[in-house]
Amino acid sequence: MIALPHFRRICPLCTIMAYAILSLLPIGVAAQVAGDPPALTPGLHNLKLPRADEPAIGYTISIPGNYSPATPVPLILALHFGVGGGDAAGAGGSVMQILIGPAFAGLGAIVVAPDSVRGNWTSPENEKAVNALLDMVLAHYAIDRKKVAVTGYSMGGTGSWHFAEKFPERFSAAIPVAGRPPASASGWRLPVLAIHSRDDQVAPFDPTEARIAELQGAGVKAKLIPLTGITHYETHRFRDALRQAVPWLREVWK
Repeated sequence: MIALPHFRRICPLCTIMAYAILSLLPIGVAAQVAGDPPALTPGLHNLKLPRADEPAIGYTISIPGNYSPATPVPLILALHFGVGGGDAAGAGGSVMQILIGPAFAGLGAIVVAPDSVRGNWTSPENEKAVNALLDMVLAHYAIDRKKVAVTGYSMGGTGSWHFAEKFPERFSAAIPVAGRPPASASGWRLPVLAIHSRDDQVAPFDPTEARIAELQGAGVKAKLIPLTGITHYETHRFRDALRQAVPWLREVWK
């Protein structure tokens, strides 16, 4: 495709024929030229979602083994931890493999884990990117729209609180892990299962405990799983606690 301008000067008719042939190719082939097409086969897939005049969104998506386009399944948005240097390429895949994938394996959900775009999940740029990715997934997969949850670890835990608060219409539940909650739960709408260690030396435990208590006092379905003996960077040690989100979600989704 890069050589076409030069080729046009040599053989205009051949150029016209080349574009005509390209227009007859299957949609999937054209999509491969523009960016990665959505994955439909079970397993983990590392892909990119191109955007006009915006950076492409790298993401990892997990398709459950029994997925069928005829049967809607739950969707989990998984937000990764912070990364050094600001280059988040592959970070979504890392949190998927270390924590989110093993923890949610029994749910039968599609899990999508984007790479953040130059910074924290709370930035307008990342809000736009995440919403674009969610729109794509909802358009191309059979998703039960009443069963969409957001989770994340550390920076992603903070992002989970943020997205659930700012875009409650997109989700049915939030599961922040080792994140920083908002300063107030006033006006909060979604069920929350927070997981936090008392020994977290980066994101203090007390604000999460206070926010869950505030939500419970306001009549919101909210639960805290407090842990001890786990420090902030021991991501894999949060798996067992996060597995408890599976029966919790099933109860929320009844």
